[in-house]
Amino acid sequence: MHAAPADTTGAFSAEAGPVGWPTPPPGGYPAREIPADVITRFMLRIYERSPRWVVPLAAVGCVAIGMGYALLSNPTHAAPDAAPTCLLKLTTGLDCPGCGGTRALWYVLHADLPAAARHHFLFVFALPFLAYLFVAWAGNQAFGWRLPELRISSKVIGGFLGVWLAFSVLRNLPWAPFTSLYV
Repeated sequence: MHAAPADTTGAFSAEAGPVGWPTPPPGGYPAREIPADVITRFMLRIYERSPRWVVPLAAVGCVAIGMGYALLSNPTHAAPDAAPTCLLKLTTGLDCPGCGGTRALWYVLHADLPAAARHHFLFVFALPFLAYLFVAWAGNQAFGWRLPELRISSKVIGGFLGVWLAFSVLRNLPWAPFTSLYV
């Protein structure tokens, strides 16, 4: 097997990358045209013809269905194995990362934030940020509003996911003080 000689200087050409690489054509490489299938063309035609407020309205409908389910099912009085249930909790007895979220939503909808935080603290913490992000996006899509953007870096998102992973592990530990996180 023949290996290309390594560039020990680390020099780069402005147009082509490392020294010795082939140069691209003057206009750049032509974009490859990928033929769209029937479903893609259909969906693009619907997207182009629909008013701009349809997608935010559909998202509001999905959120309303979720809130309606939480209100009607009253998950605070349901048995732990009542359908529908979390498959992880049913099979292992462990709380999954989302366990307690529906109960927390039910308590938030009834303005009982301490009880909501007791069932899923991170859900209650993230809810105002998610609500603002949704309102800013939906307002821009539907009405052209330009609300100040909430800029969340990838490091902050990674940190939040790390905290959520730690929370998910700690809430399943069988000794105090972690047993207070078990729902």
